[in-house]
Amino acid sequence: MAKVRRTLPTDWGLNVRMFLTLFLLAALYLLFVDVLFQSGMSSGGILVVVAITMGIQYYFSDRLVLLSAGAREVSEQEAPELHALVARLAQLADVPKPRVAIMQTEVPNAFATGRSPSHAAVAVTTGLLNRLNPAELEAVLAHEMSHIRHRDMVIMTLAGFFATVAALIVRWSFWFGVPAGGRDRDREGNAAALVYLVSLLVWVVSFFLTNALSRYREYAADRGSAILTGAPSNLASALIRISGVMERIPAQDLRTAEGLNAFFIIPAVRGAAVMELFSTHPSLENRLAALRRIEQEMQGRR
Repeated sequence: MAKVRRTLPTDWGLNVRMFLTLFLLAALYLLFVDVLFQSGMSSGGILVVVAITMGIQYYFSDRLVLLSAGAREVSEQEAPELHALVARLAQLADVPKPRVAIMQTEVPNAFATGRSPSHAAVAVTTGLLNRLNPAELEAVLAHEMSHIRHRDMVIMTLAGFFATVAALIVRWSFWFGVPAGGRDRDREGNAAALVYLVSLLVWVVSFFLTNALSRYREYAADRGSAILTGAPSNLASALIRISGVMERIPAQDLRTAEGLNAFFIIPAVRGAAVMELFSTHPSLENRLAALRRIEQEMQGRR
């Protein structure tokens, strides 16, 4: 019997949004750096901080995320079924097989990270493995494989890098102050106030830009999962199960995991804890409605 291949089409809507997000973030941070120069901060210090941070963030992003999540890479001998499933989905998605990691937590979730498809990792929690049936687990991993194929995780990594640089520069100015450079104390104070004001503006704009992209990329990955598995209802079932379990997870476990909400398939929060405008993910209701539309489209083509 011939092997069925389900090729993921290029999502131009996602590609355009990723380009615009990076363009706007780059323009925003160039403005930020210009303000820092004008305020009298050392250009050499800024460039050193930016270069070191960018290098670490780019080349070690996947390992840093896994480390912060407490996820441990597992071998094929340790998790043969999980590795086999990831390998099969990677082949369907036409990407190199990512590394596989497991997080020891009852929070049921999964995420993908890395700077490129060839330097990617997929992590799942023990809570997810213990609660989903095989078809639901396949759908969740197909969702994460779609993130790798779309390369949107790279954009999220770079967006996170911009925010990190802004925070480091603000701390730099706080620790060492804005050089007076012949200015009087009042002008030096005004320069410091301007740096903090602009940094706040940069953070707010970055927050909304990144979250808007993050919500759209979840829709794109949901569609990718539906295409790879051929069963949108399996992902819908998994999302409902994961979301329902969140209500019973201890608050301490949720707080431990909340730093990775932008990467998770479902945020580690209870109920409608945040408005969708301020969330990294679309609401569960909207995602389920989108999956129903995809299933109708797929049935209509049969």
